[in-house]
Amino acid sequence: MKTFGAKTLLLAAAIIAGAGGAANAQDRRQNAPGAFDFYVLSLSWSPSYCAEAAERGQSGRNQQTQCDRSRPFSFVVHGLWPQYERGFPDYCQVPAPRLPREIMTSMLDLMPAPGLIFHEWDKHGTCSGLTARPYFETIRKARSSVKIPDEFIDLESEKTLTPDQIEEAFIKANPGLSRSAIAVTCNRTRLSEVRICMSKDLQFRACEEIDRRACRRDQVTMPPVRGG
Repeated sequence: MKTFGAKTLLLAAAIIAGAGGAANAQDRRQNAPGAFDFYVLSLSWSPSYCAEAAERGQSGRNQQTQCDRSRPFSFVVHGLWPQYERGFPDYCQVPAPRLPREIMTSMLDLMPAPGLIFHEWDKHGTCSGLTARPYFETIRKARSSVKIPDEFIDLESEKTLTPDQIEEAFIKANPGLSRSAIAVTCNRTRLSEVRICMSKDLQFRACEEIDRRACRRDQVTMPPVRGG
């Protein structure tokens, strides 16, 4: 049986204590409603979502609502997510306060899937420190402050771009938006989302960690708007 010296045991105890202290320090803030640093407005490229749902054979209510060809969507709101400088809170009230159905239906023009709206409230809205109505009003204000580049609104045929080109299009369309405040994400070969970082008062701001999780592919494809 292997024995350990006193110095080794002391060092191990110090490491465990330090790790516990770090965890406790994080826990004092973790998932406290309203205690966060900034928002991420996540804009999903709906044609990519619908193409992937079709490939997986998914046909639930969310897919039917968002992917019906009679309702061609380009960028839709995935969510407005409270963030820490490192990491993020989620599910800050369990169970979450019930989201009134009339609030859900009022958001379908921006977030065209009922299940998504309920999910975003439970996971992210409860961390905002706001009640449901002002949280979704904040989503609407955040979305209205971002201009979608004209070339992406009614995309009629598949387009292949670099992530940098997509970022540049948004930067050109939105004065004050810098490269440090925007990140493109991808799923396999397709554009997935454009994520824009905002302060609590919805001003563009830098976010290093979001940028580090950006798409690293040389190119991504943008399927055309459904019905286009």
